[in-house]
Amino acid sequence: MLRSLNPGEKAFPSNALSRSVLTLIGLISLGIFAFLLWILFVKEPLVEFEDRFLFLPALNALLNALSATCVVLGVRAIRRHRPRIHMRFVLGGCFFTVVFLISYIFHHVLHGNTPFLGIWWLKALYLWMLGTHILVAAVTLPLILTTLYLAFTGRFSVHRRLARYTFPAWLYMSVTGILIFLLLKLSGSA
Repeated sequence: MLRSLNPGEKAFPSNALSRSVLTLIGLISLGIFAFLLWILFVKEPLVEFEDRFLFLPALNALLNALSATCVVLGVRAIRRHRPRIHMRFVLGGCFFTVVFLISYIFHHVLHGNTPFLGIWWLKALYLWMLGTHILVAAVTLPLILTTLYLAFTGRFSVHRRLARYTFPAWLYMSVTGILIFLLLKLSGSA
């Protein structure tokens, strides 16, 4: 078993994380993000499916809500010194995030992007939220994977330090995903 860091050690000493694991996490994250950008901005939707699977955006919002709930409950559990419950909720949040990602990709392969049809100031809010959501999502995936890696290798001191950034990023990504869906619904786009 790998050792935990002592309280006096730096947050990310050079030997704290395996370079090969960090490289793999970076490559996986970059590959997924590049694939999503390709689906969103290059690939044409499949027109034969334009009237099928229309429930996917609502399902994606539900999966985001479940993920956010699990993450919040996971943080609550660890603050109450209940690490097993914390682990179960965080893994539940990971499960819902992975299912969301699969559903999101499936939806956008079939339907492409959803244009925003609302009034200009609501569209400005939507675009701002969408932009920050995309930027935070790009950072959140490697944060989640690295934080999980630290926990599974028993490096809880560094895990806790990184989780302080992972939690708000993950929560922001999930909540803005829900709000983006609601703004599209409100505008009549979705």
